[in-house]
Amino acid sequence: MVKMDWNALAEKALAGDCLTREEATAVLTAPDIELLAQLDAAYRVRYHYWENRVRLHFLLNAQSGLCPEDCHYCSQSKISAATIEKYPLLGKQEILKAAAQASELKAGTFCLVTSGRTPTESLLSNVCEAVEAVKAQYDLKICACVGLLNDEQAQRLANAGVDRVNHNLNTSENYHPEICTTHTFRDRVTTVNHVQRAGMTTCSGGIIGMGESTDDIIDLALSLRELDITSIPVNFLIPIPGTPLSESQGKDLTPQFCLRVLCLYRFLLPEREIRIAGGREVHLRSLQPLGLYPANSIFVADYLTTPGQAAKEDWQMVEDAGFVLETADGSPLAVEAIAMANK
Repeated sequence: MVKMDWNALAEKALAGDCLTREEATAVLTAPDIELLAQLDAAYRVRYHYWENRVRLHFLLNAQSGLCPEDCHYCSQSKISAATIEKYPLLGKQEILKAAAQASELKAGTFCLVTSGRTPTESLLSNVCEAVEAVKAQYDLKICACVGLLNDEQAQRLANAGVDRVNHNLNTSENYHPEICTTHTFRDRVTTVNHVQRAGMTTCSGGIIGMGESTDDIIDLALSLRELDITSIPVNFLIPIPGTPLSESQGKDLTPQFCLRVLCLYRFLLPEREIRIAGGREVHLRSLQPLGLYPANSIFVADYLTTPGQAAKEDWQMVEDAGFVLETADGSPLAVEAIAMANK
């Protein structure tokens, strides 16, 4: 195996040049003994754009289950037998209560997620009304995830005050048919295009550990780069009992491999927000703090249908690793505010 110069890859990323496929593959397949050198190089790139700031996002599962899609990883899909709560869109007061919690937990972004293929007229109207109410009361950026969108739907979200829309590509175009058959990879790309035309920023990432190849992991990152995605959540599959991927996938992920994936995404998407998303606690385990060296963002509290680490543990982890929390406007959160929150 040819020994890689990780600092040279960092310089290449900082210059705006794309890694070759051979270089990208080397990042993912490097021996564990190279990991600290990889993290050091990825941190150079991360620091150039984000310094030591860490963004917190708060996720609300505003409508659960009831989805006609067959995404194999998802506990809310029509083919899932997972035991989860199923409910229609939460009322505006319940959404406002969740926004208050997001603010208390020092999140800069409130992520409002609904299950389903595409929003109905009623759901879209109610989401827009809730967004306007949250914006009126809290200093939070809002990221909405409401399924496939057309131009008119995307514009309505923008007009209501949505700052960003999440619509994950999930995996490579080549591997997508193995994960979902009720919509295509191009359907997802089209929604991203509609969001961008409406003037909102984009949040789109994927899930690692669904049986994809290293080429698929690289291709997903290259697709996100080509689409000029603003924020990239990197999820590591939690095999949920009752889903098609419950037994065969996700269990072979190691903390070291997950960290190499994060390094690769920092090299290929150098200036973008990279978020360690679902599966952080399960697959990074005691190495979670090292994920902050390539990534600059995490979810605080729980995920859609799986629990996360306690917020105070996240704050402590950030502080212990030498990073600082970031407010909604991008500035560092005052030390006094963090100290008060930890009491």
